Amino acid sequence: MDLAKRGARVILACRNKQKAEAAVYDIRRESGNSEVLYMQLDLGSLKSVRSFAETFLKTEPRLDLLINNAGLMGTGQTEDGFGLAFGVNHLGHFLLTYLLLERLKQSGQSRVVNVSALLHRLGTVDFATLSAHKDLVTGQSSWHGFMAYCHSKLCNVLFTRELANRLEGTSVTCYSLHPGVINTEFCRNMSLWLRLLLMPIFRLLFLDPEAGAQTTLHCALQEGIELFSGRYFSSCSLQGVSSKARDDGLAKKLWEVSERLCGLP
Repeated sequence: MDLAKRGARVILACRNKQKAEAAVYDIRRESGNSEVLYMQLDLGSLKSVRSFAETFLKTEPRLDLLINNAGLMGTGQTEDGFGLAFGVNHLGHFLLTYLLLERLKQSGQSRVVNVSALLHRLGTVDFATLSAHKDLVTGQSSWHGFMAYCHSKLCNVLFTRELANRLEGTSVTCYSLHPGVINTEFCRNMSLWLRLLLMPIFRLLFLDPEAGAQTTLHCALQEGIELFSGRYFSSCSLQGVSSKARDDGLAKKLWEVSERLCGLP
């Protein structure tokens, strides 16, 4: 909504066509901007990510801002057999960004914004588990679902760090962030008991979606933060990360493993 009100051409890359089209209608109506479009994208399907990227590159001559915003907590598997949180929250975004990098570079001072979370501090990346299970956890319980989310959010921070290293010398910068705890349908994939347990706690901390979007918008629009490419923000300011999230070797290995999992050359 904010970007549309600023006159941007905005593409909502979404899985659920009905909800996306309703959002497009609302944003167009309130912003007065007709340049708001929906394009089909399911981050739980690498085929869908490739199809979206192919369509986008054929139809859109520039890309100034890529906001990797999707995030879910829950168990199950993606279309490709990866753990749901790892596959959607990290791998789908990784492949999408990879496929759109050249268009970002061609568009001048462009940015990639990866929405992570404070819970990245509880995360780890175990490559042996990933190799054996196509996931960063070994089970399907609600606790495993919670930890898988934390691991995927660490992946977001590490991906941003390595992306910044690879973009050095270009006009593209990238940032990760904690948006706050926001009142959206984020918990829809959780078990009922876990939702009942967490929702009263979350309600005390919840931001509305507008307030929750502010750090994302800061990373997307704020002038003068280019020197902080690869860094992590919260409450619209630079923040520290866990020791694992500062590990350049881990970030590089995650990139290389992610390339292999996506079947990239």
